[in-house]
Amino acid sequence: MSGTNSETVLITGASSGIGLELAKCFAGDGSRLVLTARNTAALQSLADELRHAHNVETSVLTADLSRPETPECVFRELQGRGITVDALVNNAGFGAWGKFAELPLPGQLEMLQVNITALAQLTGLFLPGMVQRRRGGILNVASVAGFLPGPGMAVYYATKACVLSFTEALAEELAGTNVTVTALCPGPTVTNFGKVAHNDKKRKIRMVRMSAEAVACYGHRAFRKKRVVAVPGLQNRLLILLTRFASRSIVRKTAGKLNGI
Repeated sequence: MSGTNSETVLITGASSGIGLELAKCFAGDGSRLVLTARNTAALQSLADELRHAHNVETSVLTADLSRPETPECVFRELQGRGITVDALVNNAGFGAWGKFAELPLPGQLEMLQVNITALAQLTGLFLPGMVQRRRGGILNVASVAGFLPGPGMAVYYATKACVLSFTEALAEELAGTNVTVTALCPGPTVTNFGKVAHNDKKRKIRMVRMSAEAVACYGHRAFRKKRVVAVPGLQNRLLILLTRFASRSIVRKTAGKLNGI
């Protein structure tokens, strides 16, 4: 799928971090954008920046994906505006640091809602139209966390494993449809994720963090090249490779140390 002015891209979690940088990448293609997140002011500021820098049509839609009804509302709103989504970027997500039994359960369930349920629902709403038109693609932001268990961030790692597995399965199901799906699997990245997860100072093992811009550019290129799994950074690819040779007990103990457990 080429980036042209006829393409409309919906990006969730677009107000900061990787989502914001992905918006810049797609704007650079000349794509029309629909930006969603909870922070209306940040979305408006980004939309103004992209219109000025790239002369692209950019719409803002405030949406809280922790609310179960939101994906359907987003879908119906865009239908009402006559907007056809050609590419869906499921970027919204968050994590929380701590032992599962000690963390507030409502927050863990909200994480499942945002990271898995909303992603699957948005995909289920927009994908059939792409298949019918035989045109489009989905970029899911997963994580290297999806390749291993994560003591200290158990639910977050589990959600990313689901996103990765879901994406790979869809890729096979969509073979021959001209619709593509890509899982972007970054490692530690310079965003506000650590502040939200409260794990910035907890890690016993430090890893080099990539910039959100570098991660987004890598993911955008992989999406355009129709790659199914995209892991930016040599450090992250080596980590995944090592997990294939180590025993599961060693993998989970190492992951626990990475998370400060």
